[in-house]
Amino acid sequence: MPVYNLKVNGKNHRIEADEQMPLLWVIRDLVGLTGTKYGCGIGQCGACTIHLGGSPVRSCSFPVSAVADQAVTTIEGISADNSHPVQIAWIAEQVPQCGYCQSGQIMSAVALLQANKNPTDQDINDAMQGNICRCGTYPRIRKAIKSAAINSKSPQNGR
Repeated sequence: MPVYNLKVNGKNHRIEADEQMPLLWVIRDLVGLTGTKYGCGIGQCGACTIHLGGSPVRSCSFPVSAVADQAVTTIEGISADNSHPVQIAWIAEQVPQCGYCQSGQIMSAVALLQANKNPTDQDINDAMQGNICRCGTYPRIRKAIKSAAINSKSPQNGR
């Protein structure tokens, strides 16, 4: 079985896995980080969103053999203490209901704000359209992203 050296949340992991094993299962079962969720299994719902080389990808349909030297960041890796501006905004705006999709939603929101510091409603809709929330928290998600964008610009937040 092939061996992969993965850098997940800044930490190196030596993983032995089938080359077609989805990155989601490597992260959850072999690395032991369970914040990334399994949703549809075909990359359509976004619950499994992580960052690969800084870009959001659906880890349920991304084989470990395609990671190469790219850094993997999961929900556990965006902050050690839930202090990322998006996480703070998520809590302040009371976004989660059932919470199942939230790690994927937050990872997509973080990627959006890294690329666009002042997103419009349409920018948010476009960036988040691949993340499905069965509870329908979309208005609160949009509000939290806007709040995080404003708070990220404040001088006391060095992010």
